[in-house]
Amino acid sequence: MYAVVVSEIGGAEVLEWTEVPSPLPGPEEVTVRLAAAGLNFVDTYHRSGLYPLETPFIPGLEGAGTVELLGAGVKGWRVGDRIAWSDVPSSYADRVAIPVERAVRVPDAIDLESAAAVMLQGITAHYLATDTFPLGPGHRCLIHAGAGGVGQLLIQIAKLAGAEVVATAGGEEKVLMAAEAGADHVIDYTKVDFVEAVEALTGRHSIDVVYDGVGADTFAGGLEVLRRRGLMVTFGNASGPVPQIAPLQLTQEGSLFLTRPALKDYIETRVELESRVGDLFEWMMEGRLQVRIGARFPLEEAAAAHRALESRSTMGKVLLIPAENSEGRGEFGYQG
Repeated sequence: MYAVVVSEIGGAEVLEWTEVPSPLPGPEEVTVRLAAAGLNFVDTYHRSGLYPLETPFIPGLEGAGTVELLGAGVKGWRVGDRIAWSDVPSSYADRVAIPVERAVRVPDAIDLESAAAVMLQGITAHYLATDTFPLGPGHRCLIHAGAGGVGQLLIQIAKLAGAEVVATAGGEEKVLMAAEAGADHVIDYTKVDFVEAVEALTGRHSIDVVYDGVGADTFAGGLEVLRRRGLMVTFGNASGPVPQIAPLQLTQEGSLFLTRPALKDYIETRVELESRVGDLFEWMMEGRLQVRIGARFPLEEAAAAHRALESRSTMGKVLLIPAENSEGRGEFGYQG
């Protein structure tokens, strides 16, 4: 089979399309024929060395596909079953070995591409809105990158919870996308200072929680808009790592709280994984959660997909599609 391999740390150019042995499933694993792999910023952090991994490695943490082989001790799964996964390494490959503890069954009503698109980013949006800061009526949140993959899902889940949503986005098209996701207010940060805009919309120190996946460019401003004892949730570094902060600054800003959550800590148990994904799939089937696939790239063109994501020009979810699923499609690149 073929896979995308990183043999040395660096830019997108280090992503190499390489022939590798097809993985055999170990105990309590299944081997899956990939239908789609999800692209996430964490993949670029692994590739660049921000989050170091031992080389060589196959990047990618999520996807969906069809079971082809069963490992020893596997029960409850059959060849041909449709599954999706998150937080499983080496997903940029034609075949992926998946621990059954990380696999979830995809309902017939949900296509495999949509399932791949909602796993990592959907679970992230779910735990941010339901656990990191459990949103409800009367809460007001600020969501950065509202047109991105996590942003669009988080806006929708926040509105399902009854919260008021202020979102930021860059450019008219992204502003429109965040508004279509349901944000009550959308700020174009390319035209105005988002701190001043938030204060004009909702007042000074008016935000209960800031969900910040952008990082360096937005972190300091996010602290400024929080209410007394508000919560800053920094969960990504799209613009670069967040600078170090002294605890005393949190005191001076109003006894603020700061957290840096990780997905693995919110799906630690099988029960928690199934509960979160179950909510997401149910909302999708009911039409209450829309999963927008903003771009598709052939799996062998992962480097181009990484460049698009890092340029922050994408909207919605970016998927990588293996060649055997891509023939005749004619719909790669950015989607409308």
